[in-house]
Amino acid sequence: MQNKYYKLILIVALFITTISTTCQAQDPVVQTKFTADPAPMVYKGMVYLYTGHDEDDASGFLMKDWLLYTTTDMVNWTDHGTVADLSYFKWAEDGKKGFRNGAWAAQCIERNGKFYLYCTVEGRGIGVLVSDSPYGPFIDPIGEPLIAPASDNIDPSVFIDDDGQAYLYWGNPNLWYVKLNKDMISYSGEIVKDELIMKVKGQPDPFHYQEGPWVYKRDGHYYNAYASTCCPEGMAYAMSNSPTGPWEFKGYIMKPDKRSNGNHPGIIDYKGRSYVFGFNYKLNFALVNKHHERRSVCVAELKYNPDGTIQELPWWYEGAALKPTGVWNPYKRTEAETIAWSEGLKTHKNDEIGIYVTSIHNNDYIEVKAVDFKKGAKSFEMSAASLKGGKVEVRLDDRNGLLLGVCEVANSDSLDGWKIFRTEVKKKKGVHNLFLVFKGDEGELFNFDYWKFTK
Repeated sequence: MQNKYYKLILIVALFITTISTTCQAQDPVVQTKFTADPAPMVYKGMVYLYTGHDEDDASGFLMKDWLLYTTTDMVNWTDHGTVADLSYFKWAEDGKKGFRNGAWAAQCIERNGKFYLYCTVEGRGIGVLVSDSPYGPFIDPIGEPLIAPASDNIDPSVFIDDDGQAYLYWGNPNLWYVKLNKDMISYSGEIVKDELIMKVKGQPDPFHYQEGPWVYKRDGHYYNAYASTCCPEGMAYAMSNSPTGPWEFKGYIMKPDKRSNGNHPGIIDYKGRSYVFGFNYKLNFALVNKHHERRSVCVAELKYNPDGTIQELPWWYEGAALKPTGVWNPYKRTEAETIAWSEGLKTHKNDEIGIYVTSIHNNDYIEVKAVDFKKGAKSFEMSAASLKGGKVEVRLDDRNGLLLGVCEVANSDSLDGWKIFRTEVKKKKGVHNLFLVFKGDEGELFNFDYWKFTK
């Protein structure tokens, strides 16, 4: 019943908000799930976005796993599903309750071909997982918390300086750090409490550090971005000449806004531009006119002044649209869960094909931005599974835009009975936003695995 309620309300609400959202900053990045606490990582030309996951029925914090999304153009994001969950930390089991709630903020970093995922297990400390791939599988190499349980031991941020020294930062309402050893799963020396970030020229900072540190270095400057004040939380930042401070408060990245109870910065440089990630509650408020901890990750372009300070951004809803950093090749297989914007859909995973798009109903759609039809296309094909069937309208530049063709999806006898369906399409050249608009009778139509065009 909850899923049906979610579906009906979201279709109406997102139809209203999409008109303005598709013209604004990607707000939010993911529409098929509630996501939180973004931790972007750039590796070999790709952005890996690790997020927390608020369950659909959450009112307070209800988080059991960590998710992964990737992009090469900052506008189309591919869903890779759960990359780790609480059961990866055997020490996090809570008696008869098992591996319960508490998969809070995490961050992943690469070192010497290994990937280290530092995870908050709320109330039980900070753990670390390791893998040979950014996609996992991850394992717990130490079998216990790296940072012991304490009320303010949350929100890890890891940074490796130019000299190879790695640091782990965390905390709410205090900021802590420790020097990590080269193995990245142990530390040396004392855990240090840094109170200087609370000061501005010797005076108490009214826009003080709250939680969610994100430490990085750029053009010789050290930055500590963080969620400031509470509540609502904005995003502020401090700068230093050292990874351990002293830190000097510099201002807001984004001021607090009553439309969002919290925030959590993640900052990267990618293809010559800078980006800041955070979250808002826009999808939650599209469902109910009350606050639930059901958050949605957002991203905006970040700009620096010549002295290294950061230009303040407007609130997420009011930002400028992100420009794609590349174009999408429609002639290769594209997973259906590669999405710039969608309406009314969910994603699931099975052992046979991995992630796929589901909960497809009449008038739902997927948008993929900046698709480069260099020489046009002759046909469109897709993999789907259905007990009912339906149609996919292939359109350009708008959900009601130029119709290239209609692909009929017939009954395949099972929602796991994957078959290929094809249709001829009108030849149209150039770079366009692609819309796959689903049509059919009442109820769920089919599951959708991948698509591609042929020349």
